Amino acid sequence: MQRAARFVLVSAAVVSATVPVALAGAEPATGGDTAVGEAGQTPRAVPADVEAAAAVANAALAEARTPPPSLIATVRPGSSVVLRGRPRGPAILRVGDRTEFGSGQRLGVARRHGRWLGVTTPSLPNGQLGWIDRRSAAVAVSRTAWSIDADVSRRSIVLRFEGKAIRRLSVAVGRSGSPTPTGRFAVTDKISGDRFGPYYGCCILAISATQPNTPPGWTGGNRMAIHGTDVPSSIGAAASAGCLRAADPDLQLLMDRVPVGTPVVIRR
Repeated sequence: MQRAARFVLVSAAVVSATVPVALAGAEPATGGDTAVGEAGQTPRAVPADVEAAAAVANAALAEARTPPPSLIATVRPGSSVVLRGRPRGPAILRVGDRTEFGSGQRLGVARRHGRWLGVTTPSLPNGQLGWIDRRSAAVAVSRTAWSIDADVSRRSIVLRFEGKAIRRLSVAVGRSGSPTPTGRFAVTDKISGDRFGPYYGCCILAISATQPNTPPGWTGGNRMAIHGTDVPSSIGAAASAGCLRAADPDLQLLMDRVPVGTPVVIRR
């Protein structure tokens, strides 16, 4: 966040009590074949060569460690979708097909429960999910293998594809009194920095987090973002009002690679 930030959150009206939901990753894959053949079945072939057997085991282990693609719930053009406080629970708000910045509404899925998807949105407090039915005609569900991991203590971001690190970026983080919020969020918008001023550098990746601890006298908004800066020396320091500031070349990479809806996990 910057002094002249205009990331103002307009909270949606709540139509019933909200229910806090802990953030979590995607559900692991379940099921699979048993290793022991049953009566009347042909047992699975075992490689005779020890090295071949080890290669098969290592490949299976690597596959198991690869995180499943994250889901993105897109609100179809002209539609809106109700978010619920829990699966099959009461409605808490309705979101349309556009964000406050004019982008298509693509909600990052942080948790799954059967056909219900727990999504993160800046219209709810950090750490609270809104639940939608993936069978809704108003929603199209897609997948992304991209993810962003931010480590506040290391003041870094790691861009990953299928769980593998592609690029590590140095970033500025929130200063004392306005620490960078932690949790699981998602990219909501990709915006040119020129739209808001030179202090944002080339690019802004708005995320679904909000800053509950704005500095005293702060007149900007409370939306969080990964963005550039006109003070490059601040990168790598605890210097912002909570946002993550990066160099323009790194931001251009993020703008090119990650789709809106990409999960962003921020750790202390």
